[in-house]
Amino acid sequence: MKAVQVSGYGGLDQLEVVEREIPKPKANEVLIQVKACAINNTEIWMREGAYGTEGKSGWRPEGVQFPRIPGSDITGQIIEIGTDVDVKRKGEDVVLFPFTSSGEPGSEHISEDMSFIGSEYDGGYAEYVVWPANLCLPMALPNYEESAVFSVSGMTAWHMVEQSAIKRGETVMVTGANGGVGSLNVQIAANVFGAKVIAIVGDLSLEGKMKELGATHVLSYRSDKLAEEIIEANGGPIDAVLDVVGDALFHTSLHVLRKGGRFCTSGSAGGQKTELDFRTMYLKHITLIGSVLGTRDEFERLMKAVTDGKVKPIIDRTFPLEEAREAQSYFKKSGKLGKIVLLT
Repeated sequence: MKAVQVSGYGGLDQLEVVEREIPKPKANEVLIQVKACAINNTEIWMREGAYGTEGKSGWRPEGVQFPRIPGSDITGQIIEIGTDVDVKRKGEDVVLFPFTSSGEPGSEHISEDMSFIGSEYDGGYAEYVVWPANLCLPMALPNYEESAVFSVSGMTAWHMVEQSAIKRGETVMVTGANGGVGSLNVQIAANVFGAKVIAIVGDLSLEGKMKELGATHVLSYRSDKLAEEIIEANGGPIDAVLDVVGDALFHTSLHVLRKGGRFCTSGSAGGQKTELDFRTMYLKHITLIGSVLGTRDEFERLMKAVTDGKVKPIIDRTFPLEEAREAQSYFKKSGKLGKIVLLT
């Protein structure tokens, strides 16, 4: 089969198009013919060593074992089944829940043995992939490409909103609002949980599109008076921040939060390290929340919201599988709206 593998830590040159044996499903697994795989920050940071190097980059302490086929937002069709899998599942169109875990329901994402497809297992930058049958779920939409954009980004966004206990009528600031996670944060917070959303983007030409997704106000992080504009737009401090940017907007976020406000982060595209004056946090009674991925129940609630039309797929651009280098390079450019998807 055709696949794109990461050979080690480094730049785009570490992504190689190769021929691999088609994997064989174990007794409890199925073989999926991959139709679409959306790109996430996590596979780029894994390659670049942002989670650590020298065998330490990945979701498990032992790190990624190279070569590794990345890719975690996967849709496709079951074409072969393991001996313990119901034969009726052959031919199903599925979306893959992206990790294995022995954790109890509700805490499976924080289990010590949580292992991620595309990091601890070969993933979706390939024509075929094997995965446990019980983690292959019905697609929320009939289209492979559109259904591939929700697995990691969507579950991460949903978990952020739930972790932050967003309530109807509250005001939420979403950073990186035009990105994969950010655009879903806007939709979930506004259209499912009933919040007012202040979307932070770079290019204000995206204002119309962001409002179509559910944003009440759209502001640019390039403004010298961003904090003032946020407070003015809301008529006062805001209730919560859903952040994927990190350092670049951290101090602004704490400044515009009300007393008792919540700051939830799941990314650091604008800087992985910051400075924190603890007085700001405790004098304002601010809750800081770290969040990544989510639970099986949250994933299923997300899929229902997608099926019900409350959360829509936003795709900026697609690439053929063999152009994975170009796709990852494009992914890192600013000004996009939504997800980048590889098609096999």
